[in-house]
Amino acid sequence: MWLPIPPDEIEGLPEGPSYRFWDGAEDYPADPADCAFYVVPYMKPSPLCVRPLPRMSSLRVVQTLSAGIDHVEPGLKDLPAGVLLCNARGVHEASTAELTLTLILASLRGVPDFVRAQERGEWLGGFRPALADKNVLIVGYGSIGAAIEDRLVPFEVARVARVARSGRTTERGPVHPLTELPALLPEADVVVLSTPLTETTRGLVDADFLARMKDGALLVNVARGPVVDTEALLVEAEKGRIAAALDVTDPEPLPPGHPLWQAPGVLISPHAGGPTSAFRPRAKRLLTDQLRRFVNQEPLRNVMLTTGMSGA
Repeated sequence: MWLPIPPDEIEGLPEGPSYRFWDGAEDYPADPADCAFYVVPYMKPSPLCVRPLPRMSSLRVVQTLSAGIDHVEPGLKDLPAGVLLCNARGVHEASTAELTLTLILASLRGVPDFVRAQERGEWLGGFRPALADKNVLIVGYGSIGAAIEDRLVPFEVARVARVARSGRTTERGPVHPLTELPALLPEADVVVLSTPLTETTRGLVDADFLARMKDGALLVNVARGPVVDTEALLVEAEKGRIAAALDVTDPEPLPPGHPLWQAPGVLISPHAGGPTSAFRPRAKRLLTDQLRRFVNQEPLRNVMLTTGMSGA
């Protein structure tokens, strides 16, 4: 079992398996061919994460510590059939939802302007938009999208509209399919992206998507950078027609001198949604539970796909 957290720091690991610590170092901790359960290093580049996969001939489980799995999907073709790919549902919802609300409030209330004014010693008064009474559209209504809505409720928003790949009904109301997105965009004051990165969502926020957003609307991306067409966003931001708060960008990390850094009305955080003090204890709980299930031959949680199956 390869873990990106030292095994002696994780209480409750089941006895029996041999645990090895690997967080992306150049040298492997053991022969990859003997690894049965691979926990992918967290917040590391995709090429590093998939590097050992071609040699993992005995692999049965790939476990990410992120909600997204796009960074390991390129390596799945090198795996034998029947390998389970599991994500970290339950680990990042609270932290990502916290940051989403932070970005929304900071952008609407002009906190970046206040910080810059403070550095100049300037008292910057005036009226600012409030989150109260706004219409919010959440694009990508999985566990993170639902956690975002949980935190929106106390802010007295006028309405929350929800969009996912397919429509369904929840206790809070309908989830609209992606096909209804064009009709919902013009009504939204705040559009939150929390969708996985797939072939369907890559470039979803293109020039047409942005053109449908109302003047003065705020786009918040806590999903993946490539969900947004950066050039199309820059065009709208330079016009000053919409604002944006981005925890993820394309490219990422955003290089020095990139025009997004200086685009008017754009607030950028450095992919800070998941890595908080809440991450490590929740990640450890997930790993101990998954490994216990694996050792006891019980069904694993958060299975996203199985290699060799249709669509994998």
